[in-house]
This record gives sequence, structure tokens and C-alpha cells, in this order.
Amino acid sequence: MTDLKKIVTIPHYPGLYRHLSQRKNGIIVESLIDGKRMCAMSTMRVSLLSDIAVYTDTEDLPLSKVLLKIKDKQQGQPAINSKSPEAAVRAFFEEVLPDYDRERFYLSHMKKILDWYNLLQQNNMLDIEEPEADAPTTQNESPDELPAN
Repeated sequence: MTDLKKIVTIPHYPGLYRHLSQRKNGIIVESLIDGKRMCAMSTMRVSLLSDIAVYTDTEDLPLSKVLLKIKDKQQGQPAINSKSPEAAVRAFFEEVLPDYDRERFYLSHMKKILDWYNLLQQNNMLDIEEPEADAPTTQNESPDELPAN
């Protein structure tokens, strides 16, 4: 099972990273793209995927549930490329998440989620642990609050 509390995104660094260990001045992470390790300093704004949610018309949906919806739609196969035409990306999310908030969930968020999904899929990490229904999240963060990767 993949625990999204162990997968992070780091500003100005592409892709996703697996949290390996803690250091006095930051955390040691490993890139899911090339396996290289680095220290993410405590001054960097590292975001856990488990803390990210997507705006919908009714409530904020945890990223884990969005990723699982994409996995179900794609039957575990890769999703469309984030560089696909805007209309194709929006149509894809219309199918996956028809009630997404059209005013706050931007195309850039959709593309970032597609990149993350495809990277997790390539690394066989789509067996995601779902958060417990009554367990509150520590931080409700939308992809628009994340730095561009």
C-alpha cells in the first residue's frame, strides 16, 4: 500500500519524492523520476500529497480519492498526458470528477494531478491507502497553493 503521507512535492523540483528519513535541518527524499536522493531543507515548502485536496461544488475531495477515481477510470493504466490539448484535459476531469469547482480548480491543477498520477502509475504506487472517513487532515491544501513543478 502506498501511503501518501510518505510522498511529497517540493517547490522548483520536478515530480514527486519519497520521504526516507528526517535530519536536523530537513528531510531526505528520493525522486520517483530518477531515484536520486537529496536533502529537502527545512526552509523549503514541502507538501505531503496526503494533505492536498481538490475543490468540488460540495466539499474538498482528498487527492487520494481523486487519484483512485482516475485509476478506476483508466483501469490502472496511464492517464492522458498533461500536455494534451486543454479541451481533452478538461473533458477527462469532467468524466473523473464531474462536480469539480470550475472557479477554483484550474487547468494547471488538472495537469499537475495528471503528472502525479502518471508518475505514481509508472512506479506501481497506485495501491493507495485511503484516509479514514472521520480522521481530520492536518492541512487542507489545494494544488494551486503548491509551487509549479
